Amino acid sequence: MSDKATRKLNCWQFKNCGREPGGVLADLMGECPVARAMKYDGLNDGVGAGRACWMVPDAACKVSERTRSRIDPCHTCDFYIRVLFEEEDNVLFRYTSVTA
Repeated sequence: MSDKATRKLNCWQFKNCGREPGGVLADLMGECPVARAMKYDGLNDGVGAGRACWMVPDAACKVSERTRSRIDPCHTCDFYIRVLFEEEDNVLFRYTSVTA
C-alpha cells in the first residue's frame, strides 16, 4: 500500500464523531449509516461510504441533533474538501445540491 493510500481517512476518522459501528457514541447517539452504506464501499478508497458520505441522505452529520432538522453542509464540509483535494480529478460522485 502506498503512503498516500495509508493517509486516506474515512469521515468518522477525520471528524472523530464516535458514531461508527462500535464507536464510543454509537450506543448513546446511534450509529451513523455511512459506515454500513456498502453500496458505496471502495469509492474514493473508503470503507462503506466513508469517503463518499455526502451520498448518504441520512448521514448523522446532515441532521441537527438539537432540532432534528436536516442541514446540508456537504459542499462546505472540511472533509468533503479534503477528499476533493486528495482525489484530484478522480473523485467519484461529487456533491451536488438538489433544489426544488
